[in-house]
Amino acid sequence: MPHVLIVDDSPDELGWMSEVAEAEGCTVATADSLRAARVQLVRQQPEVLLTDIQLPDGNGLQLVHDLEAPAQTEVVAITGHASVDSVVEALRLGATDYLVKPVDVERLRGILKRQPEAAELRHEIGELRGELRRAGRFGLLLGASPAMQSLYDKLARVAPTSATVLLIGESGTGKELAARTLHDLSRRKRCPFLGVNCGAISPQLIESELFGHEKGSFTGADRQHIGFFERANGGTLLLDEVTEMPMELQVKLLRVLETGSFVRVGTTQPISTDVRLVAATNRLPEKAVAEGRFREDLYHRLNVFPVVLPPLRERGNDIETLAQHFLDELNRQEGTLKSFSPQAIARLYEQNWSGNVRELRNYVQRAFILADDVVEAAETSETTMESGPADVISIRIGTPLDEVERRVTMATLERCGQVKRKTAEVLGISLKTLYNRLEVYSMKDQAHETGSLPSGHRLPPAPPQGNRGGPGAAKH
Repeated sequence: MPHVLIVDDSPDELGWMSEVAEAEGCTVATADSLRAARVQLVRQQPEVLLTDIQLPDGNGLQLVHDLEAPAQTEVVAITGHASVDSVVEALRLGATDYLVKPVDVERLRGILKRQPEAAELRHEIGELRGELRRAGRFGLLLGASPAMQSLYDKLARVAPTSATVLLIGESGTGKELAARTLHDLSRRKRCPFLGVNCGAISPQLIESELFGHEKGSFTGADRQHIGFFERANGGTLLLDEVTEMPMELQVKLLRVLETGSFVRVGTTQPISTDVRLVAATNRLPEKAVAEGRFREDLYHRLNVFPVVLPPLRERGNDIETLAQHFLDELNRQEGTLKSFSPQAIARLYEQNWSGNVRELRNYVQRAFILADDVVEAAETSETTMESGPADVISIRIGTPLDEVERRVTMATLERCGQVKRKTAEVLGISLKTLYNRLEVYSMKDQAHETGSLPSGHRLPPAPPQGNRGGPGAAKH
C-alpha cells in the first residue's frame, strides 16, 4: 500500500486530495507548511509527495533535499501558474510530474494508480544494474563498454520518474530501444507504449495522428479517429524525429505539455491525457533551434532530462558482442551453427559503422546468408551519405526526365535514412516540393497497380523543374 504525503496550505485542497488518495488505496499524511512536512518525512518516507510550490514558509520543492532516498519517491509539484518556465523549473528542481490548479481529479488518480509496484520496480532496476555489470545488458539494450554503462546508469535513474526524456543520437543507435526500456522500467509499464515518427507523416496528417479527429472534420474523415495521445493514456508516448515536426504543430504540442489536455481536430472539447513523453532526434536540437526550425520554449520543455546515445564506433568491444548476438539469433532462427572467422572479426573493427547498430545487424545478416559453416566478411553497406563519390546511381541515356527525378529523389531519401527534411536539403528543394513529389509517385504506383487512380483522388501538379538537384542529377 503506497504512502502519500500531501503538502498544501489550503485545508480544502488537503481534504479532497486526501479523500481521492485514500479511495485509491493509499495511506495519507498531510502538512500545511515546509516545517510540518519535514516532520512527516522523518516519520515515514512517502512513495508519492504531492506538494504545492508556494507555501507560507518557502518553496515546496525544497522538500526534495529532505528525502532520504529521492529515487524512491515520486515528487509531484502543484502549481497555480502553468507557464513553461515554472513547469520546467519545477521538473529541474526535482519534481517528476506536475499538476496545475485547479487540480484535475483524473490526472491525480492516474498518478496514484501507478504507485503500488514502486518497491517491485526499485528491486527490478537494482537487479538490472547488477546484470549490466555482469553481462553487459540492460533492458532491451546490449553492450558493456564504458559509454553504455554510463547510458544504463542515466536510464536507471530517470526510468522510475515521470520526467520527460530527450534521447539524442545518430540513426541506428537504439533510441527506440532506449525509450522502450524507460517504459518497461517505469510505473507505467502495464499501460501502452506507442511511438510515432514525426518525420514520416505528412504535415497535413500529423495533427490528426497525434490528437485524433472527429467524423466530418475534413475531407476524407469518414469516421472518428483516436490519436496517439489518447491511445497512450496512462503510458508512454515516443515522439521520434521530433525536430521534424511542423512549426504550427509545435505550438499545440507545447500546449499539451503545459495543460495535460488536447483537442481533437474538428471539435473544441478538451480531453485530458496522462502521458509520459519521450522525444528522440538524430539531429543536434540546439542547431534546429538556432536555424529557426524548432521552438526554443518547446526544446527546453522536452530537454528536462537529456540522454545521449553513443555511436557504435565509440563503443569498443561492443561491436563484436553485438555481432555475435545477431549471429546467435540467426543460428536459432535457421537451426544452424555458423561462426565468425578470425578475419571476419578483425574486419568488424575496420568499419566506420556510420549506420550504427542497425547497419551492423544488416551486415551480419548478409554475411550469414553468404556463408556455409564459417561466416566471412560481407560487402559493406552503401547506404550512407558519408560515402561521398561512391554514392552514384546508373541511369541509361534516354531515360525520361521524370523517371530520372524519381530515382534520384528516392535514392537520396534512402541515403538520408528516410528523413525528409534532410533529403530536401540535400536535393536543394523545399520540404513541400519533396512531399508533392512523393505524393505523385505514390499516386502513380497505385494507378499502375489498379489501372486507375483511387476514387476521389487526382494527381497534384508536378513540382517546378528548376530546383537544384532536380532532373538529371545522377550524383549527390
